[in-house]
Amino acid sequence: MHIVRFRDPSGYVRTGELTDSGIEAGNTVYDQGSITLLPPSEPTKIICQAGGYMDHREESGMDDIPERPELFLKTPNCVVGHGDAIELPPGRDVVHFEAEFGIIIGEQCRDVSESDAMDFVAGFTCLNDVSNRDDQEEERNWVRGKAFDASLPMGPVLATPDEVPSDATLELRLNGETKQETTREHMIFSVPELVSEVSELITLEPGDVIASGTPFGPDSLAEGDIVEVEFEGVGILENQVTTRE
Repeated sequence: MHIVRFRDPSGYVRTGELTDSGIEAGNTVYDQGSITLLPPSEPTKIICQAGGYMDHREESGMDDIPERPELFLKTPNCVVGHGDAIELPPGRDVVHFEAEFGIIIGEQCRDVSESDAMDFVAGFTCLNDVSNRDDQEEERNWVRGKAFDASLPMGPVLATPDEVPSDATLELRLNGETKQETTREHMIFSVPELVSEVSELITLEPGDVIASGTPFGPDSLAEGDIVEVEFEGVGILENQVTTRE
C-alpha cells in the first residue's frame, strides 16, 4: 500500500491511498493532477544516522565499524515534499546531496526490542539529507550544517513494509545521471537495529522519521539542478535546487 498526504483542490489536507485510478480518500477519488503532494508524515523529529554504509565511512576517512549507530538530529523545519524546492543557504559554497531512505514510525514507542521493532514501523519513504559542508566541518553538533530550512526533501509516499524488498535498491540521480546507488543489504545496521537503538533513550512518536544514512558518493548541488531519489518499492522523490533569497 502507498499512502499519501495531500492538499485537495479546496485546500484541505487529507490522507489517502495511491492506486492505479488515482488517490482514494474516503468516498472520493482524486486525480493526481488536481492535488498537491505533501510530505508523507509530519515528524516531531528526524533522527539521522551518520556513516551508515561502510563505503561512505571510508570516503569520509573513517575505516572503523561502529559498535552502535552514530546519530544526529534534523528538525521539522527541514522537511519539504516532492516537487518542493531545495533551498541553498546564502553565502555557502559547498552543499551536498545525500540519498537516504526514511523509516516512518507508526505508533508511539520507547525501548523497543529488535524482534518487535517492525511492529512500530508504518512504512518507508525517500529522503535527501541535504548537507551544508561549509558549516558542518566547523561545528561539532552539525546544527548549521544539517538542520537548515528545506534541507530534507521527503516523499513522495509512505510505502508499507510489504512493498519494499529486503534488498531494495536506493539510487540518486542528478540531472538524470546516477550519482549514488546501493541496496538495503549494504547497511551496517538493519532497520530493526536502528529502531531499537534509537528508541532506547528517545520516545518515538507517530510520524517521526529515522534516516538510514547515505552510501558512497555525496557531491555538490548548484542552482537549477534536478535531484531524484528513488527507493525500490516507494517511488521517486524529485526536487529542484534554488538559492534562498
